[in-house]
This record gives sequence, C-alpha cells and structure tokens, in this order.
Amino acid sequence: MAYDQNNIFAKIIRGEIPCDKVAESDHSLAFRDINPQTPTHVLVIPKGAYVSSDDFADQASDAEIADFFRLLGSVGRTLGAVEPGYRLISNHGADAHQEVPHFHMHLLAGTDLGRMIKPRDKQR
Repeated sequence: MAYDQNNIFAKIIRGEIPCDKVAESDHSLAFRDINPQTPTHVLVIPKGAYVSSDDFADQASDAEIADFFRLLGSVGRTLGAVEPGYRLISNHGADAHQEVPHFHMHLLAGTDLGRMIKPRDKQR
C-alpha cells in the first residue's frame, strides 16, 4: 500500500490540523486521541511517511526507531502509567482494523484493561 500524504496524521505532522500534543521529539509526535477508549489514550506516531508497523520496521532508520520507542516510554512515564500499567496497541492492515494508513501506537491506561482478547471459545 502506498503512503497517502493526505491522511489525518500527515496533516497533523504538517500542522494543518491541531492536536492535543503530549510530547514531541526529533522523529516522533505523541498526542491525545480525539475519541479516547480509556481515561488515558495517547497516539504516538513517527514523523516519517510509514504506512504500517511492517513498513516502519523495514524502512525507518535506526535513529527513527530508537526515537519512537524512547518517546513512547517517556510518555508512559510522564503520564504516570508505568504503574499500575498500560497497554500498547498497533493495528496492521484490514484484519486488524487499521483506520489510518500511517504507523501509530495507542498507549491506553487509566483503568483495568481486562484480557487482551477473549478466549477463542467465547468469541462466538
């Protein structure tokens, strides 16, 4: 899939759409989700044009990858989410319901998040 320069995250990075910024680094940006699913719901995105986690892992520089994960950890610490805990989610592709074609991770915290997924026999 080709990168869409007009996706909402690209527009946020360019400053065309405002965001509730939590943190920023040379290669990454963290901001609050506009439709939070938990009391703390922050998106962390690389500033580079990467469609998915696979694209990011394959094409990003070592500096971009290190910067992204360092900012992700810093956000968790700054928000006081390390204890009692938080969840990181990155959806990749149609089966995972990736909504924005720009690699991003959701940091979810502030409540008991329950099991990651329902056991298979209970999903029916």
